[in-house]
Amino acid sequence: MIKYIVSLLEIGVTIAESGITDTSDADVAAADEAAKSAASYSSFADLYDAADPETGAEKALVAGYWLQVCEQSDTFTAQAANKLLTNLGHKIANITLAFAPHQTSRPALVLQVSKSGRSQQARKTLKLSRAGLNRVEEMINE
Repeated sequence: MIKYIVSLLEIGVTIAESGITDTSDADVAAADEAAKSAASYSSFADLYDAADPETGAEKALVAGYWLQVCEQSDTFTAQAANKLLTNLGHKIANITLAFAPHQTSRPALVLQVSKSGRSQQARKTLKLSRAGLNRVEEMINE
């Protein structure tokens, strides 16, 4: 039954004796590539210099990349990203607005995972999507 559903939905999984395991090679490859790229930067300043972001949105994306990939965190807060930028002298007045274009683009480069509080000013927990990771790596390689 499971094999039928998997084939019907064309999902990239294999069915092993122990259960279903995800075999999305693209996800594994993206994570490996990001880890290799991240290993070459000893500080956020090095990564920022290599990516050379021009807009506030690009700066926020690079900061998110550092927090998620280089510091090996699943998620990050917008506040933490802005703190990194502030320490380099590139503070963004409204970091949430800087992440907004990435959240509404298709494919979304940044995903909002959670929000603590009810107001618009509540702390937001974010995560870069695979497309977001790829975009920062493109910026580095340009």
